[in-house]
Amino acid sequence: MTGSTGFIGSAVVRRLAARRAPGERPVRVRALIHDADGQLDDDAVEHVRADITDAASLPSALRGVDAVVHAVSYVGGDARQCWSVNLEGTAAVMTAAREAGVSRIVHFSTAAVYGAGPHPGIDVDGVGARPVSEASRSRLAAERPALAAGALVLRPNLVLGEGDRWVVPAFAELTERVPPQWAGGTGLLSLVEVGDLARLAVSAVTAAAPVRGVHHAAHPVPVSSGRLRRALAAHGLAAPACGDADWERCRALLAGTVGRWGQRQLELLARDHFYRSDRIWQLLAIDPGPGPLERLGAAASWYRRAVQMHAS
Repeated sequence: MTGSTGFIGSAVVRRLAARRAPGERPVRVRALIHDADGQLDDDAVEHVRADITDAASLPSALRGVDAVVHAVSYVGGDARQCWSVNLEGTAAVMTAAREAGVSRIVHFSTAAVYGAGPHPGIDVDGVGARPVSEASRSRLAAERPALAAGALVLRPNLVLGEGDRWVVPAFAELTERVPPQWAGGTGLLSLVEVGDLARLAVSAVTAAAPVRGVHHAAHPVPVSSGRLRRALAAHGLAAPACGDADWERCRALLAGTVGRWGQRQLELLARDHFYRSDRIWQLLAIDPGPGPLERLGAAASWYRRAVQMHAS
């Protein structure tokens, strides 16, 4: 498991380490870490020092493993770091996995590879990839070595749950800066709760046969931006809508304010970014569950604490 302390990676580790119920095959998790600060307090997790940007450290770390879940990514503004971590690091992991004879690999990519929307219910590669940042460009490029190694490449869009540092925080700020309902609240969004995303990864590495190729990774039923806003407002995590405004008015209101998040984030949260995701749940024969809004209550207190910490 790479990225074991990250938002998605830590959820996958918890799900894997918890496989102790009757009928479930227990697994041993080997987590790649940089230093002792990254160790997880769980007897089911073995910790190995390695760095995906140091290819020489990987063969011994992957020796004897049956499956690899690769969840490391860099999404900051340093272009050189984007390519070093996202492409070169992924290529090194995939090379080490092939050399170790690993037949099951899950690689986390992103629906951001499609670039600016709107995207109204597209299948995988239903539109040409047009990433708009170095982070997204390098993550798209990283899919090539992953697919060459026989990986299942998952492209989530918006991921909610404990550890989310941008979707709900951005939504909350943008509802304050753009108070009206955004273009009627009709934009359809592909969402997934982080625990459900982890279930996909765990099912893939424990399934009877490997699943490969590129798949969208979201709950198959999209959520409108208006419904998401109402759900967040009900938990005190966003401002309720005050009136309505068309898209151009929303953009103008945003431009007249100052904050952390900009037009790109407003577009992602207000306009159609719906990616058909039913296929992967069917292939893995698992129930997608009730959906991310129904699971929101479990993370609401974490979100409120995170907002308070950021404000302070």
